[in-house]
Amino acid sequence: MIQAALNGGRPRRFHPRLPCTPTELAREAFGAVGAGAACLHIHPRAADDTESLAAPVIAQALEAVRAAVPGTPVGVSTGRWIAPGGAARHDCIRAWTVLPDYVSVNIIEEDSADVISLALARGIGVEAGVWSPADVERFSEHPDAGRCLRILVEINEQSVSEALRVLDLTLMRIDTLGLKLPLLVHGLDKAFWPVHRAATSAGFDTRAGLEDGALLPTGAVAPDNAALIAAARTFVQDRAA
Repeated sequence: MIQAALNGGRPRRFHPRLPCTPTELAREAFGAVGAGAACLHIHPRAADDTESLAAPVIAQALEAVRAAVPGTPVGVSTGRWIAPGGAARHDCIRAWTVLPDYVSVNIIEEDSADVISLALARGIGVEAGVWSPADVERFSEHPDAGRCLRILVEINEQSVSEALRVLDLTLMRIDTLGLKLPLLVHGLDKAFWPVHRAATSAGFDTRAGLEDGALLPTGAVAPDNAALIAAARTFVQDRAA
């Protein structure tokens, strides 16, 4: 399975096709699903393009994307930096009138356990985002860990050798602690494709899109999210062959 991460917290200047408005998110979602993405991860934006967890912003983005790709699961980030920020975002999540299929929760954040419990109580799936073996330890101690949808292994290191080392250590810790949730693995920018290659070789679900990087394996700038998904799929197809 390949998830499309359409925009993240990137500014518009990062790429000409970076989607911010509901209409733009719907356009990129349609292209990404057409290229083979099985689910979506988005960061909805307010009118000034800043990330927001406000109920109207979440509703407008989800409704637009779901109209473009009906039946495709759509998730949103709950990052602590997203407005209104900090613990105040818990009230936003409680106020959502249109619910995502799942949310991504960064385990490194001090209130991650509370956000997980809140999401599950609202019937929203949870991707538990771990960046390191220490995050795996922290997640394993959560009483609702086993109820989460999957573990999102996010490798942020930009040295390729270091990224692959952290990936190996993180996967080893997940195995040692006996966590049986599905894994979705991805890298970032310079280390994106090496991590993607390692993940697909191991048979893990993966993620691609402008949130994680704008370059194709050739080093050329991708024209849009759909092109990144198509490129990511070639690694999966090569493994299957």
